[in-house]
Formats: sequence, structure tokens, C-alpha cells
Amino acid sequence: VQLQAFGGGLVQAGDSLRLSCAASGSTFNNYAMGWFRQAPGKEREFVAAISRSGTMTAYADSMKDRFTISRHNAKNTVYLQMNSLKPEDTAVYYCAASTVAGRPQRSRDYFYWGQGTQVTVSS
Repeated sequence: VQLQAFGGGLVQAGDSLRLSCAASGSTFNNYAMGWFRQAPGKEREFVAAISRSGTMTAYADSMKDRFTISRHNAKNTVYLQMNSLKPEDTAVYYCAASTVAGRPQRSRDYFYWGQGTQVTVSS
């Protein structure tokens, strides 16, 4: 499966942004989907995950009240709605696909990765 993330940009603190990740090349609902992010000088970290059907989700504790992951299987797309953005949310955001059941939260469970989209939040 090929993944392409888009929707990043430069926003101000408190703004909202929606990232999208379009999948192609394979049956989309065979994969759990996740979002990860990597800030400069830091390790990649888990943001959110959603099961194949979209009925189960998981979030990193610091983001669960502000971010929402969703998917539209007919459109082969997964989304990340980000509200109340903070400067510390600045990072490259990656979408990823996993054949692991449920809503995997470890990066090593994801075998397919998109190219990343930059999100910059100014104070």
C-alpha cells in the first residue's frame, strides 16, 4: 500500500488543522491506520490509531482531548483533526498502515509509511 499525507501547514497557537492520508495500491480496510509525529531532535512518537473498521481508536495521552482520528474506507483515506494546536505540536506528521489487528500504537507494528507532512504552530 502506498500512502500520501497532506494538509500540513503553518498555523497559530489555538488554531485547528486537518491532515489527510490517501492510500492506494491495496485494499484499504485490510489495514489499521496510525498517525505518528517527529519533532526536530526528537524520536518519532505515536499520535493516534484507528482500527480497520474505524470502530476503535487510540490516542497518546497528551493529544486525546484535542485530536481526533477517523477514516473513510470508501475514500481510502484516514484523517487527523487537530484542534487547539500548541507550539509543541510542531513536527512532521506521518501516516502509517499496519496489518496488526486492533489499533496498534507501536511504530514497529507499522510496515507502510507515508512521506510526512510538516505542521508548524507559531506562538
